[in-house]
Amino acid sequence: MILLAIVIDAACSKEKPAKEHFIGIDGISFENYPKVDGSTSSYVLNMMVACKQLSVPYKWSGADTFIEWSIHPVYDKIPKERWPFFSEKIKSSKTHTAFLNLINGNADIIITSSTASPEEKAYAEAAGIILTETPIASDAFVFVLNKNNPVKSLTADQIRKIYTGEIINWSQIGGKNAAIKVFTRPRNSGSEEVFRSLVMDGMEPADFPESAIGGMAGVFTEVRNFENAICYTFNNYKNLQARVPDSEVPKIAIDNIFPSEKTIANGTYPFITKLYVIIRSDLDHNTMAYKLYEWLQSQHAKPTIAECGFLPD
Repeated sequence: MILLAIVIDAACSKEKPAKEHFIGIDGISFENYPKVDGSTSSYVLNMMVACKQLSVPYKWSGADTFIEWSIHPVYDKIPKERWPFFSEKIKSSKTHTAFLNLINGNADIIITSSTASPEEKAYAEAAGIILTETPIASDAFVFVLNKNNPVKSLTADQIRKIYTGEIINWSQIGGKNAAIKVFTRPRNSGSEEVFRSLVMDGMEPADFPESAIGGMAGVFTEVRNFENAICYTFNNYKNLQARVPDSEVPKIAIDNIFPSEKTIANGTYPFITKLYVIIRSDLDHNTMAYKLYEWLQSQHAKPTIAECGFLPD
């Protein structure tokens, strides 16, 4: 496994051509490329799509330079006047701000790991905006523990009881006699909204003061630091962007089913999530933004989606 990780990291650090058996959108250019935004976990896909559509070489940059691994253009291979494009047109404002930008007209299209939250839906309704949310890929929503925690599997019901405060000690569910350190994510973050809608199944979580972790990468820092911690994240983000192996911060099985490519693909893992491409319903079908929206649902997009670690629909 260590050798595999080294080989993967070495491969990802190499420059990759933007077009290799790639079929993009006819007529797309730097000038007419839509304003794209999205969640932290979708940034690599948004950037890779832009690089491929515009024939720009790209490479992965590792966590020694950035908080997370990410896709970046090879700037010395493109004219300097094109450099601002990538910060102006391809953004990662995080889920809540991305939704607001789309509703307010500051983004043409967004990709997120969740649909609009109740607050975002209300904001859109007040603005007279209807959102079109289309799933394009699958992922898994996973729970992570400290590596010294002997618990390897929890039931979905046990997870819910931890987060409602009914289960407060690991000894109640096969672990050590130690209070559970519960971590959450902020409201309107993609992780938190998926947690509430998918995992809690309508149940209201208890209030855990000062437990909300601001950034996705912070989940792994906190779980490493607290031996009795539990938190949640997206499987693809953990594997491809954070690149935190299970030997450091392990995922657990849910209902004795471990999140793997097989159990995600066949739907047996209990907490399957979707990656969504989202537009305003009033978007002109003749625009390049709408053409990108359609392309992301096409067979031509699937290899790029898969290259970014998601399972294309």
